[in-house]
Amino acid sequence: MTTKKIYYTENPATLILCTYTPDNKIHDIHAYFEEFLNLIKTAEVEYDEVLLWKPRAIDTSHFLTKGKLQELKEICEKNEIKQVICSKELTPLQERNLHNALDCSIVDRSALILEIFHKAAHSSEGKIQVEIAELEYLKTRLSGRGKELAQQAGFIGGKGPGETEKESLRRYYETKIKQSKKKLISLEKSRQTQRKKRLESNIPLVALVGYTNAGKSSVLNALTKSDILAEDKLFSTLDTTTRSLYLDTSKKILLSDTVGFISELPHHLIEAFKSTLDELKYANLILHVVDISNPMWKDHIEIAKEILNELGVKGDVLFVFNKSDLAKNIDDLEEEFKNYNHFVITETKTKKGITPLLEYIKVYKFN
Repeated sequence: MTTKKIYYTENPATLILCTYTPDNKIHDIHAYFEEFLNLIKTAEVEYDEVLLWKPRAIDTSHFLTKGKLQELKEICEKNEIKQVICSKELTPLQERNLHNALDCSIVDRSALILEIFHKAAHSSEGKIQVEIAELEYLKTRLSGRGKELAQQAGFIGGKGPGETEKESLRRYYETKIKQSKKKLISLEKSRQTQRKKRLESNIPLVALVGYTNAGKSSVLNALTKSDILAEDKLFSTLDTTTRSLYLDTSKKILLSDTVGFISELPHHLIEAFKSTLDELKYANLILHVVDISNPMWKDHIEIAKEILNELGVKGDVLFVFNKSDLAKNIDDLEEEFKNYNHFVITETKTKKGITPLLEYIKVYKFN
């Protein structure tokens, strides 16, 4: 795969449009705004203007109401904006109409997260999963578009189909999707073989899940003395990583780190990663890692739980309230933690900080 960006123009004057709508699952507008700017930072996008709007309603055809659209148009013209990045997922109709009204390239939340995933995928499986999600996304954007989509397809691995007709592009995308899914099925068979061997050997599997940047990789590293990349940025881990943890000289478990969740995670991304996330269904214990230094930690829990329910993941869950060294008013928080059936409080910078989790795993009855 090449690294050509999903954006339509190279280094354009860019405006960030953060819109906080009534249905938002992050219940603080400033926290939502900060998270979106972190997405922009992770995607390594430079921008020139930022708008934070709280619209009362969403227009089904243009996303923005007539008055707000006119206001945005004037801002774009004044600042010679050529690209607008929106914090919300847009329908193909909304994207097309905004593009026509503003005469700007429009990048929605899905395209932005796809760009981040595209950069973060390193394994063959991760790259294929992202490729499928990219193709599914582009397929929905065919109506009314031709040349730019033909060129845009180049970032997926070839030079594009060289045709501008809508049906030709659709056939091209569908063929590429089938090819990618065939490769993924081959990799899935390998995972199924590994899973069968693990089940036969009775080695327990413990899976780490949670909101992006909650510290899952740091927890894995602290427990297994590994050196998995653990950066302070969104989606630093995309490829699933599994390590062995010896509880004593004769007892071993497997710890598996997974991709982080985020609010409004595009559905086609969840679908593309289902084959990897399905492994959660076979976990003996799920460690739900939560960054308690983030004021929105309760919202993060609910968003992660919603995605897990969508995946059909059930079973025993231990809440790992992480980054206690960075949390304020820890005593007050401990009272709130009691609302969750099973939990431990951790931080990963010291051996003592991870001990509560290690002790819980040691006494947990896996069989």
